[in-house]
Amino acid sequence: MSVFSQANASDPVALVSFGPGISELSQPKSFANFGPVALLTLVIGIVSVALWRRFLSPISNIPGPALASVTRFWHIRRILDGDQNSRLIALHDKHGHFVRIAPNEVSVSHPEAVKKILLAPLAKGDWYRILAIPDYRFQTPVSTTDPKEKLARSKNFAAGWTLSNILQNEAAFDDVIGSLLGWLDGFSEVQKPIDLGRWITFTTFDTIGQAIFSKQFGFLKEGSDIGNSIANGAALNAYATILGFFRWVHVLFLGNPLMTSLQILPMGHLFNTSVQTVSERLENNDSSFDVLAHWLRALEKNPESMSMRDIYGEATGAIGAGSDTVTCATQSFLYHMLRHPNAWERVRNEIDEARRNGLCQDRVVSFADAQGLPFLQACIKEALRVFAPVPMTLPRRAPKEGLTIGGKYFPAGTTLSINPWVIHYSTELWGPDAREFNPDRWFRDDILEKEKYFIPFGAGYCSCPGQNFGKIEISKLTSTLVRDYNIRQVDPDQQWTWKAYFILVPRWTPCIVEKRSPL
Repeated sequence: MSVFSQANASDPVALVSFGPGISELSQPKSFANFGPVALLTLVIGIVSVALWRRFLSPISNIPGPALASVTRFWHIRRILDGDQNSRLIALHDKHGHFVRIAPNEVSVSHPEAVKKILLAPLAKGDWYRILAIPDYRFQTPVSTTDPKEKLARSKNFAAGWTLSNILQNEAAFDDVIGSLLGWLDGFSEVQKPIDLGRWITFTTFDTIGQAIFSKQFGFLKEGSDIGNSIANGAALNAYATILGFFRWVHVLFLGNPLMTSLQILPMGHLFNTSVQTVSERLENNDSSFDVLAHWLRALEKNPESMSMRDIYGEATGAIGAGSDTVTCATQSFLYHMLRHPNAWERVRNEIDEARRNGLCQDRVVSFADAQGLPFLQACIKEALRVFAPVPMTLPRRAPKEGLTIGGKYFPAGTTLSINPWVIHYSTELWGPDAREFNPDRWFRDDILEKEKYFIPFGAGYCSCPGQNFGKIEISKLTSTLVRDYNIRQVDPDQQWTWKAYFILVPRWTPCIVEKRSPL
């Protein structure tokens, strides 16, 4: 029997002692309906925001997927599926120059877009802030959204990326590519099918390590993905692409000083090797031709505007972005050339003619000799055009006075973005054969007019700082492979697959590599 039932209801002491019944104590009337009211208020708030975004927003008249007008999750779904580039092309085909892809973002393909969005000093979208790697303290020119601040940061690193300075290290690049050729010669002897894309990736990572630190990461030496750094990079690519829209989640769980200090990041081998190499160079700076040497000299001259943390951040970002984009571009060249054997033969004939004139004779073709091969360079450009390494939108924010493009006004703060694939596949800009691989387009009379829409490395103040390295590496690697090897897919009818995150991740079928007989 409970104590309550023992109390005499007529006893005033009992009434004073126990007061209201237990049900009234547990659920005070003032709070009894709080949960349902709160839930109803939340639902009304969400619906109100969704309705405002859909019908009353300043960009509500821009066509696009209905879901995209109320939430970012339409775009995130496309990223997860890995088809954001092809979906955007289809949407622009359907709706024209302007497509709404998020509550406050419009994808633009108008002919004025490159000039008014990328070439103008507009602030970058907040998404770029995710590119402070390994955590938010390591700000770089790429992660900086304010144009003036970005340019100030870039000045400290510019010397390291100039064409002339990178070429001072060309002989070391030849050593790296030479290691790849040794592996390919071995595969040729046994006629063993290989994942050619994997070996291209090893080469580009080791070459950029050589370019920045005068130290390879060791992938070619080991013939394997050390610590699964490269495999993890694909997952990190997808992670960063999505979490860029929810940066606070990234900072909370991964992009913070604690995680950096624990050294358990997905790209651990790459970051740890970078940090170790920089530390070694601070004690014995005996390499004067690599990128890091120029950065250290800039730090010595400008300690008030630069720190070692800036160097660590720039190096880490450059390793990931530089290697992934060069890998993607080189694989695009090989894949499309294999599917267009006439183009492969034309490049080879061009190289053989150069050899008869005393050029392209080195173990690895020099950049100067490769630059003198016009059809090779046209094929490289075309490979970059039809398979731009960055399939992500490049977002900018409309200035305080707003921005007018193609007669359409966008108010201040609107995110206006350009997708390189949408621009490169535009038949309005590139002609009726825009969606075909056709290197001969680069010899047409109107190509100078078309080239202003060629943006595989971005454009304007945010263009890729390492593009000179990319052009050197791609030219040397592709010309040497065409000159020295016959390459074929095991299944010539099988097309490759890819995922369109921030940087494209292509997947090949196995290839057979055969050493070509000398001339």
